[in-house]
Amino acid sequence: MAKLKQFFPHLLVLLGFVVIALFYFNPVLKGKEIFQSDIVQYIGMAKEQSDFRAETGEEPYWTDAAFGGMPTYQLGAYYPHNYIKKLDSVLRFLPRPADYLFLYFIGFYILLLCLKIDYKLAFLGAIAFGFSTYFIIILGVGHNAKAHAIAYMPMVLGGIILTFRQKLIGGFSLLATAMALEIQANHFQMTYYLLLLVIVLGIVYLIDAFKKKKLPQYFKALGVMIVAVILAIGTNATNLIATQEYTSHSTRGDTGLTIKPDGNDKPEVGLTYDYITEYSYGISETLDLFIPGFMGGSGAEDVGEDSELYSELQKMGASPIQAKNFTQNAPTYWGQQPIVAGPAYIGATIIFLFVFALFLIRGRLKWWVVGGTILTLLLSWGKNLGFFTEFFIDYVPLYNKFRAVSSIQVIVELCVPLLAIVGLSCLFANKHTKEEKIEALKWSSIVTAGLALVLILFNSVLFDFSGLRDAQLRQQLGMDLMNALKEDRQSMLVGDAIRSFIFVALSVFLIWFYLQEKISKKLIIGGFALLFLADLVPVARRYVNGDDFVSARKMEQPYQPNSADQQIMQDTSRYRVFDLSGDPLTSSRASYFHNSIGGYHGAKPGRLQDLYDFYISQNNMKVLNMLNVKYFIIPTENGVQAQQNPGVYGNAWFVRDVEWVDDANAEILAIKETDLKDAAIIDKRFKGDIKMDFVYDEVGTIELVSEQPNELVYKTKASIRQLAVFSEMYYQPGWQAYIDGEKVDHVRADYVLRAMNIPQGEHTVTFKFEPEVIQTGGTIALASTLVLVILIVGGFVFAYRKKA
Repeated sequence: MAKLKQFFPHLLVLLGFVVIALFYFNPVLKGKEIFQSDIVQYIGMAKEQSDFRAETGEEPYWTDAAFGGMPTYQLGAYYPHNYIKKLDSVLRFLPRPADYLFLYFIGFYILLLCLKIDYKLAFLGAIAFGFSTYFIIILGVGHNAKAHAIAYMPMVLGGIILTFRQKLIGGFSLLATAMALEIQANHFQMTYYLLLLVIVLGIVYLIDAFKKKKLPQYFKALGVMIVAVILAIGTNATNLIATQEYTSHSTRGDTGLTIKPDGNDKPEVGLTYDYITEYSYGISETLDLFIPGFMGGSGAEDVGEDSELYSELQKMGASPIQAKNFTQNAPTYWGQQPIVAGPAYIGATIIFLFVFALFLIRGRLKWWVVGGTILTLLLSWGKNLGFFTEFFIDYVPLYNKFRAVSSIQVIVELCVPLLAIVGLSCLFANKHTKEEKIEALKWSSIVTAGLALVLILFNSVLFDFSGLRDAQLRQQLGMDLMNALKEDRQSMLVGDAIRSFIFVALSVFLIWFYLQEKISKKLIIGGFALLFLADLVPVARRYVNGDDFVSARKMEQPYQPNSADQQIMQDTSRYRVFDLSGDPLTSSRASYFHNSIGGYHGAKPGRLQDLYDFYISQNNMKVLNMLNVKYFIIPTENGVQAQQNPGVYGNAWFVRDVEWVDDANAEILAIKETDLKDAAIIDKRFKGDIKMDFVYDEVGTIELVSEQPNELVYKTKASIRQLAVFSEMYYQPGWQAYIDGEKVDHVRADYVLRAMNIPQGEHTVTFKFEPEVIQTGGTIALASTLVLVILIVGGFVFAYRKKA
């Protein structure tokens, strides 16, 4: 009974997290769903595989709906023996996105408990972490995988800290489970950034162990952690192996092409420096962490009817409705990033407590938290601190695989509230004298309140409130509106700087009165709870609130067919669509209804991207014909219309000849001069797989008779051996070819398609998608999960018996 009472406060805390998450996202209680733009794109991409799964109960692992065809490994594929995913589903029992907010809370709460922080303060810290503005914003736009991975970061750190404290069984269990969940979240960029923080933590603990002559204990803990991480990786083996396989075939891998369409040399494999650093956090923009409106908030802010912009619009003759519509989406952001959905506001109260902690805390916790904060803050500046970023891109493994370096600031948003809450706990401990606490309070007040005052008084001297897009905006709006916009930007900065100053002042008063024994510990904890909520929640609600929720049906069916779609869908044959009504490579709308050569994905098939850059973007009909693009969706003055392509080659065809080429460069260039209906362009490496004794049969036929995402069946008839080209994407690791049930070789042709010899006579040709990585990964995942469960259960049984 006594032990149950120990857990009772934690159960109350969990219940509190559930209530807060549901209260913030209360429309979910009415059956509504948050409209997430990225999730809408995902739904479009995954529609075919979802329908196939629902109809057959099977997993296709391939979709024809996007980019001419690609694996579904990064489209929510279900893998065998993925028991960690089932555990994750149990933890995310609340409706989305309340489930992710709950995960934020519980993950940070566990980390603080691992640091021996009182559960009431841990509850406070979890609220501060969960309502960090950036974490809420990413839920609003649909970066669910990112939010998912962030939520499990604190648990991973908690397991590491427990293990270093020689709590080996508990540390191993938490680390292995949390790391498995972290990997399962499937956002490797966030996991990589967590790894950078863990390296900093490990170095700090190593130095500390060396000084204290505890290296044996350090390496013992390190060994336990290595085993835990290996098993965590093993439980996610299928996803990891499949992702690694596809990566080499995607835009993140090497297609072998070394030239660009203009004839210049193509950059080395990996993302380019400009692409990686396109979203670089401005150095001064870092003040957004402390003042939400410092840099104008987002690219579409509601500045209200009392704004200078509204006033200027009325002077220019705009109606009240026109002025209101414009000022509700004013481009107030004046930073250097192309698009920003909102500031990465951590909270003025949290920043103050962080600075307070810096003056009070000593030891390894402070140094790994501060070290991780500084490292990731510097990296978030990207091209604004070019020499540092270039060093990491050139010399740090895998760093050049990820773009949007500003997102590494999630580590700052983890570290700052962590140290802040630990600092608050030190206020109540006897480790420091009252004089030390007062001194820390004095200097933290000077730093934070002083910074706010400087920005309030001298902002016009320090900044001109001009942004990256202002030249373009000036052409659209004119000088008068631009000047009014700049005044509104300045007003936002001053208003939120005053706001932050007030929150700092209230924090100072709370601590001061506690140190003067005017208020109790319970009262100050309650006071900070109110400050955290009053500080963070209103800012978060500027960007994600009830207005972002729609009926569940609208999210389940985010796209409705237009007249062009309806016309095209009357055709029941197999074909592809090229949607020119928008950017075909950044929209999944066409993929929702048709087999498209466009789509939306962070890692598109590499060779399709090459083909797009060289030919498709120029509307090269020969290439579109070979890709079986039978219909175009084009914008007109009367809306979108469907246009049929009479020259399409169809699903497969026999060719007369082969044009052998030396490499990828020659392969893609040969497309320009070759009649693709008459000859196949094939790399010389495939010479051993093609028999050249074929003769074109003018009356020979090849017909698609059955199609599924993971299986295509053709009937062929020819009087002599033929060479057939299939208008399907070549993906050697998974697609297998069979003639009359016997496996045969097939090769890549025309840079992206498949080709193979067809014997004389009548035959059945079948392509099946049978990726070996699924079976291999499933076996590893099952074995790893069993070992992990045995070790955890066995460890706790051993500990219980030893204690008894």
